[in-house]
Amino acid sequence: MFTNQPSVVACVTSQYECDRIIETAEQLAAEYDCELHVLSVLMPTENYALISDQLEYLNRVSKYAGADMTVIFSSDAPKAAAKFVRENNALQIVTGIHDGGHESFLIRFNQMVPEMPITMVDKNRNVYTMDTRVSRKA
Repeated sequence: MFTNQPSVVACVTSQYECDRIIETAEQLAAEYDCELHVLSVLMPTENYALISDQLEYLNRVSKYAGADMTVIFSSDAPKAAAKFVRENNALQIVTGIHDGGHESFLIRFNQMVPEMPITMVDKNRNVYTMDTRVSRKA
C-alpha cells in the first residue's frame, strides 16, 4: 500500500498496553493534520491464537482513532517497518520505549531510516521525542 498523503505511524506489538502508543500517534496526526497508520509486525512462527484478543483490542482502538491497523508477518521487524513508513510517507513514528539493546527494534530501524523522528511512549504515558535527523550546514 502506497500513499502520498503524509502520515504518522504507530508501531505496536501484541500487548493491550500499546493503546497508549496509538493514542499518542492519534494526537500527533491531528496536530500535523495527516493520516494515522497503525502497524504491528509479528514473527511468522507465533501462535496467533494466544494474542488474538490483544490484536482485536488494538484493532478496535485503531478504528476508534480513525486508522486501519496493518499486520505484517516478518522475522525482520525493523526492515518491514522501514519499508512501511517509506511506502506510507510517514513524517514520524510512535513506539514504546527503547529497551537499550544494540540490536533492538529502534536501533535497527533508525539505522535504516535515520531521517525519521521517533516518539516513544513509556508505560506511564510519558512521551519522549527524538529528532534523529542530522542537521547539515551549507
